[in-house]
Amino acid sequence: MQRYALEVPLGSEVFGGYQPFFEKYGYSPAVRAGGLLFISGQVGVRPDNTVPDSIAEQTELALQRTEEILKIAGLALDDLVEVVSYHVDLERNLAEFLPVKERFTRRPFPAWSIIGISALTRPSLKVEIRSVAAFRE
Repeated sequence: MQRYALEVPLGSEVFGGYQPFFEKYGYSPAVRAGGLLFISGQVGVRPDNTVPDSIAEQTELALQRTEEILKIAGLALDDLVEVVSYHVDLERNLAEFLPVKERFTRRPFPAWSIIGISALTRPSLKVEIRSVAAFRE
């Protein structure tokens, strides 16, 4: 099985100045293996690398970043088959997360796991979303 790392083009409005972090921390935003696209965890960071305070805006940005990766690969949100979201202070933040999630998902819904965790890479980050999409045959 061959695998291919997906490159985010420079000048991406959604990723802005975030591209150097892929190289610095040694990971790809997504990898295609067989008929699947594995998308690294996306966080709610603005293009200027600042983090909003609200869970809703962090969720919106993380899902926009996921959508941008899918678009680069020739896919759409409807092609997601599995999503895992990680939440700091899950019980407190879930109510703000769910309405944003609902705006980005449609039937048939992907499999989705919601997991509470103690921390992410920055103290200001409260949500990270990792996903898998399937290429159409």
